[in-house]
Amino acid sequence: MDVIIAGGGIGGLATALALYEQGIRARIYERASTIRELGVGINILPHAVTHLERWGCLEALMAAGIETGELIYKTARGQEILRQPRGRGAGHAAPQVSVHRGMLQGLLADAVRATLGAEAIVTGHRLTTAEEGARVTARFATDAGEVAIEGDVVIGADGIHSTLRRLLAGGAEEGPPRWNGVLMWRGAAWAPDFLTGRSMIIAGGMRAKLVLYPIHRNPDRPGEALTNWVVCASHGAPGDPLPVDQDWQAPASVAEALAEAEGLVIEEVDLEALIRASEPIHLYPMCDREPLARWTSPGGRATLLGDAAHPMYPVGSNGASQAVLDAVALAEALVREGAAGLATYEADRRPATAAIVLANRAGGPERVIDLVETRAPEGFSDLDTVASPTELEAIVGQYQRLAGFAVSR
Repeated sequence: MDVIIAGGGIGGLATALALYEQGIRARIYERASTIRELGVGINILPHAVTHLERWGCLEALMAAGIETGELIYKTARGQEILRQPRGRGAGHAAPQVSVHRGMLQGLLADAVRATLGAEAIVTGHRLTTAEEGARVTARFATDAGEVAIEGDVVIGADGIHSTLRRLLAGGAEEGPPRWNGVLMWRGAAWAPDFLTGRSMIIAGGMRAKLVLYPIHRNPDRPGEALTNWVVCASHGAPGDPLPVDQDWQAPASVAEALAEAEGLVIEEVDLEALIRASEPIHLYPMCDREPLARWTSPGGRATLLGDAAHPMYPVGSNGASQAVLDAVALAEALVREGAAGLATYEADRRPATAAIVLANRAGGPERVIDLVETRAPEGFSDLDTVASPTELEAIVGQYQRLAGFAVSR
């Protein structure tokens, strides 16, 4: 088959590798002039890492990131709510890995070039339309003018502002992403290891939340890691107009981030020092889109993947992992059924990801901190009088099953 992939992000690159594993060659067309290693920290969950390992990426991933060993949920004042092992520590065959998004994208791009050749990634090509007939013709805008590429199928891995998503909706403008009223201040800086050096902390609740985890070891300074932090705070209501640009790279000041972090106290980390050491700091709105009724075109030769198909709140460490699972399901369906496999892929992945989108809107596994804050806003002297371990573990366990990475006992 001749597969066209629009978008050279994590989803598009993973799709090329998954297809190659099945004996199908694809070419990626990326709108940017280069594959730029943008973003901040993300987590890749074990069920996605399993596939990266098969594609020969695990060694590079472990060198770029840090294997997450535990996740600790706390109140805004630092009282522990729930502590759980993660990845191999929880019984998975593969690790959970925290890594800089740009470094992950870079190593996947290197893997694509190494296996499919340098020509497999074509930059400076922005998808404008896709026309279906006996095959499909994807048209791209370039600096030199329009380019038409013919293939058997086209995959829209072109992100939350996907052109193909709009085309599949009949050209109707879906409008901006749906904002839930929460703004996120994000950054990373070199800092001393905290706890195990492989720990992740999520603290706070509905009013404000802090996420902390290391994403890269300092090769020159043992005991120090590039530490990713996120401060979330409510500044609106669900459905309000977006308050910042939609390029997801809006700059923010140290003073702003410190003001939003006030009241979040975590004894394991000097949060003020971490924020002051971070450059740059970015401001992101927490956004998603409504789940679609269909991903695949009427002609059956175009479909969506990753954030183009199911943009979701960054809750539960699921965005990149679900894109990898999309890629695997798509490749397996195409090798079995040809272009007809797009419908099978959609039937498999669309309901599963729609459920995660809606679960993330309700807080996902982080409902444990919301629950405790609601019941004990000033803290507690005995957690069992607020919420039992069984209740808290059930919330997290239910989400893990929904997202597909629960451990079978």
